[in-house]
Amino acid sequence: MAKTRSKKGGKRLTRAQLIEKLEAFFSSNPNETFSLKQIFKILRLDTHPLKMLAIDIMEEMAWDDFLIKISDTSYKLADNTQTLIGTFQAKANGRNSVIPDGSETPVFVAERNSLYAMNGDRVQIMMMARKRNHIREARVVEILQRKKDQFVGKLKVDKGFAYLLPTESITTNIIIPKDKLKKGKTNDKAVVKVISWPDGEQRSIIAEVVDILGKQGDNDAEMHTILAQYGLPYKYPKEVEDAANKIPDTITKEEMEKREDFRDVWTCTIDPHDAKDFDDALSIRKEGNLWEVGVHIADVSHYVTEGSIIDKEAQKRATSVYLVDRTIPMLPERLCNYICSLRPDEEKLAYSVIFLLDEEANVKKYRIVHTVIKSNRRYAYEEVQAVIESSKPGIMNRDKVEDPYSEQLLTLDRLAKKLRERRFKNGSVRFDREEMRFDVDEKGKPIRCYVKRSQDANKLIEEFMLLANKTVAEHVGKVKKSKGGKPAKAKTLPYRIHDSPDPQKMETLRSFVTKFGYKMKSTGTKGATARAVNTLMDEIEGKPESNAIQMVALRAMMKAKYSVHNIGHFGLAFDYYTHFTSPIRRYPDTMVHRLLTRYEEGGKSASEDKYEELCEHSSQQEQTAAMAERDSIKYKMVEFMGQFVGEEFEAHISGLTSYGIYCEIDENHCEGMISLQDLKDDYYDFDEKNFCLVGRRHHNRYNLGDPITIKVSKANVEKKQLDFVPAE
Repeated sequence: MAKTRSKKGGKRLTRAQLIEKLEAFFSSNPNETFSLKQIFKILRLDTHPLKMLAIDIMEEMAWDDFLIKISDTSYKLADNTQTLIGTFQAKANGRNSVIPDGSETPVFVAERNSLYAMNGDRVQIMMMARKRNHIREARVVEILQRKKDQFVGKLKVDKGFAYLLPTESITTNIIIPKDKLKKGKTNDKAVVKVISWPDGEQRSIIAEVVDILGKQGDNDAEMHTILAQYGLPYKYPKEVEDAANKIPDTITKEEMEKREDFRDVWTCTIDPHDAKDFDDALSIRKEGNLWEVGVHIADVSHYVTEGSIIDKEAQKRATSVYLVDRTIPMLPERLCNYICSLRPDEEKLAYSVIFLLDEEANVKKYRIVHTVIKSNRRYAYEEVQAVIESSKPGIMNRDKVEDPYSEQLLTLDRLAKKLRERRFKNGSVRFDREEMRFDVDEKGKPIRCYVKRSQDANKLIEEFMLLANKTVAEHVGKVKKSKGGKPAKAKTLPYRIHDSPDPQKMETLRSFVTKFGYKMKSTGTKGATARAVNTLMDEIEGKPESNAIQMVALRAMMKAKYSVHNIGHFGLAFDYYTHFTSPIRRYPDTMVHRLLTRYEEGGKSASEDKYEELCEHSSQQEQTAAMAERDSIKYKMVEFMGQFVGEEFEAHISGLTSYGIYCEIDENHCEGMISLQDLKDDYYDFDEKNFCLVGRRHHNRYNLGDPITIKVSKANVEKKQLDFVPAE
């Protein structure tokens, strides 16, 4: 048996001795999870051969169920119980799995052993005896909690019965008794509620129609279908709107006297051209040799009192949802578009962060105060961009934009650029993503598709909002030492947190970009990782492969979320960050406003448990809203391209898989797929290592970023699927 000598003359270990050592180590720490780095350090495995041998042994131990592999780089002792609780993940091909609580490793559950569990259900599973050379397998023994009890889809009404063809892929039929149809007809889009779930004798879901959304193909019906599919509201409760209509729109003299008066200070809002809810405004004036910049935010918490019917609805929604052709607001229209909205030439209540900045945009002083403001002007981003562009050297007089407030706008832009430059220097990650936008007619039909890129005007607003959010978080989170010399406990606050990238995914990114000739380090400190990503983003700018690399880089990043447990924000390189600047459309901002007011008035720290629960709900709703927004973009993209079936476009390859080639049209960035079966000239194999498709006979290659001429072959709006074929 080969032996391995440890560094510095240490004792040699055989495989059997290392197995014994690992077994003893995990057995004496039954409830703890250890990373590879911790295991190597504690067991003093400090040579490469020893480390590799230990990894092999732990892989075998996980296979034999002595250990549980928590992630690619961490393990814990298996509890040897045969029953586990976790979340069911359904797959259309029947290769379902359950993610046990406290683990990232899925356990396979065949369809026949699923007990008709649906995606997202909380289930109890029993581990099955492992067959030799087979994967770990389990069966569902009890469904503890259903993820949802409503489904949305298209009705099919036959003579004897009716059923629903759901939008999402499920393996169980949904039957609707004729007396539960609510006058629904074939091809109506409908929402149904489950009456009874499948069991041993009944194999189908029995449901009743609760709402008819409209005919298939009708724009409102299709948008409501997307919302209903994700459990998002598509109409506002009348009782909540009635409560909002009773809120007075006048500001009392007593309220005015409590606040700092900014009505005579030049103030403006800068928003998209079609925006109606203006929740942030900027003011600027000279104070000696400094600039006083005010970030003024709509004072929603003044009007929406905690626990009220309006507050409960806003808390449940947690966010506004922005589909292609509509906004589903968090607050009733009277509040979000009228009373709270910082509209021009109207006196409005605000919660403000007032900064004193020098010419380098260094914060010399700040204060957080309740204010009353009066906006002088409502700008669209395009208008401010025109002012910034016209100020650049070389612009002819006829191209200059005349604006009475250009000096204020240009000063704000200059300061914002200083803030931005310093933020990136301090390690903020730079992702400038493009957004697909549509112009739609009065019936919601897309008539133009284009890509929106962030410009100076957008970045101006972004920098001051980031500065305000960071300052508020530091104001509450950074605590001074108490009289005894110990740091005082920070008060509860919902933070916006963003963890460091997953090391395994960063290694995948490094390996991926190497194929295109780029070099990058996948490990290092937070700052080194951020610098490596930023260098890569600079190098790929304008290259055909830039979109694909950005997508892989984004997947390597963790998702930002809300939590009262602050770990900082990796992407922004901020130790403290929160959301304060959009209370009209985000519930966490309203929570932050309330807590700031409470603490300024000397109140005690709020309950961590209560606010962590609200943070988790807000994070989940944010992700759900994002999925619905993406679906609406896909739907409109396919609907828009439907008019071009049979036409050819210049495109480039944006993705490669074992089943086809994703192509993005150059002129409008609409993406579709060429199925492998439509590549008639050869039989193609997917080379995963080099990320390309290679023909077996003629050795033709399809590489990421390659130009390609495509023909639009099919546009299926119901499936949100755009199909291409190679042009002749």
